[in-house]
Amino acid sequence: MTSKTKILAAAALAGAAIASTPATAQVTGAIATSSPEAVIVRSQARIAAYQQIEQQYTAQLTQIRTLRQEAATLQQSLDTNNDGQLTQAEAQANPSVVQQVQQKEQQIQQVSQPIVLAQTYAIEQLINDYSNVQQQVVQQKNIQLLLSPDAVQWAPETLNVTNDLVTVMNQRVPSVQITPPANWRPRQESLQTQQTVSQILVGVAQQQAAQQAAQQQGQQPAQQQPAGR
Repeated sequence: MTSKTKILAAAALAGAAIASTPATAQVTGAIATSSPEAVIVRSQARIAAYQQIEQQYTAQLTQIRTLRQEAATLQQSLDTNNDGQLTQAEAQANPSVVQQVQQKEQQIQQVSQPIVLAQTYAIEQLINDYSNVQQQVVQQKNIQLLLSPDAVQWAPETLNVTNDLVTVMNQRVPSVQITPPANWRPRQESLQTQQTVSQILVGVAQQQAAQQAAQQQGQQPAQQQPAGR
């Protein structure tokens, strides 16, 4: 669930679905495709949980952004020839700066721990019922084979049952908790899925930013035309 190919495929599914939700898949008694990560990303419970986490950890998130900016500035200072590539020689020439970057990264990890734990706890609750969600859709659609998108070279959109899975997930798990019980320890699967979900969300945000930038560039010439033309 954590390979780069699967992450990209899930991000594509999630991004396309967020941009414009297609009609419910009409697949019946056939092969279907879907990504568990895309279903979790789009579930109402996950979205609401992450919003609550952002509100609860506002100060920590602000601190993380500041630390990342500081680390990026330090890393940029290591690139003495300004070619955008950090060589081993450049790093070895400034060991104190490298140490500062490492300290910033350690601080980010420490500050992020309660946030990651809350996100992972929310996701694990969805994972716990995912097999039931999947089985319900398989039975409803009479699906014979359900594949991950990365296992398929090409398939029509009608074979994508992500919408159906999201609908059932929202019905079965309308909400989740974000505060783990005392001494709770996440499963490895949950930690991996949390990381994948985070990467998908970053990918979707980048796609949306690129689309907005392209739209702005396309509108810019028209906006710069003098009045009356």
